[in-house]
Amino acid sequence: METTAVIILNWNGLNLLKEYLPSVIEHTPASIGTVIVADNGSTDGSVEWLRSEHPEVQLLIFDQNYGFAEGYNRAIRACAPGYRYSVLLNSDVRVTDDWLSPLVSFMESHPEAGACQPTVRSALEPEKFEYAGAAGGFLDRHGFPYCRGRIFDTVENDCGQYDTPIQVHWATGAALMVDNEVYLSCGGLDAAFFAHMEEIDLCWRIRLSGKQIWAVPQSKVYHLGGGSLPASDPRKTYLNFRNNLLMLHKNLPDRVRRGVLFRRRLLDTVAWLKFILSGQKDNASAILKAHKDFRSMSKAYTTHPKENLLNVDTNIIFDYYVRARHTFSSLKI
Repeated sequence: METTAVIILNWNGLNLLKEYLPSVIEHTPASIGTVIVADNGSTDGSVEWLRSEHPEVQLLIFDQNYGFAEGYNRAIRACAPGYRYSVLLNSDVRVTDDWLSPLVSFMESHPEAGACQPTVRSALEPEKFEYAGAAGGFLDRHGFPYCRGRIFDTVENDCGQYDTPIQVHWATGAALMVDNEVYLSCGGLDAAFFAHMEEIDLCWRIRLSGKQIWAVPQSKVYHLGGGSLPASDPRKTYLNFRNNLLMLHKNLPDRVRRGVLFRRRLLDTVAWLKFILSGQKDNASAILKAHKDFRSMSKAYTTHPKENLLNVDTNIIFDYYVRARHTFSSLKI
């Protein structure tokens, strides 16, 4: 009996579906997983192509683009009655033989886990980890995300150095396995985020609920990355800065939240100045808009946890730029 819904959220991604969906169909055993495409109101013929070329794939069709967060919320609410787990799988992910069973086995044997991820390698440079998630995600004392295998723009080759399962702060949204009951009880992805950082926020709330997040390197997938927005796009800059502030505001207790957000404003000012000096005025404006909208949106979050899960010593900016520690293994975690 299938235990897992493998859900691919699609919005006008016909070319990506043509390129990457066949591997998911081929390597997802019907005995444990069902491939489902949730379409976010596409107008590029995606639905028609799926019905014609892959009738074996289940379809969920939404009336509009609800974004990454709400799109997956709707899909998991629809799938939860029939499946214990879901994998939120990006449409630009190529999977390999036996990618799913290690994740399912790990969740089954670790009831304390609320979510996990495979190791994510780059589809363009297969020897390298992929930027968004690599071999498991962490947060430093200021809320900056980094990964086993990726710190800022330094991405390591995967030489087996991170092949041990490890409990992490967050798991990548590119290939995120969740316990459906845990996912829904924690409120799912925050639809206000729309896209970017929403999986880190979700993992934070899962950990606050008492469950754990794990990286399971016995499973490996390959992610194209940047399939929706390129790294230099001001819209991506805006969402990353705004959503990181929202995530900190939501999930930090009163006694530390104001101090962390004050330091982040100072650090974001440095980032703004760097964009100005490099002639990237659109990205600089995106940071200003992110802070403006954060001030307005933060008013919707009036309750905060008592536990501080950001109680870590790592200062990833200092470690990276001053101590020249560019790999995860060189950090003192």
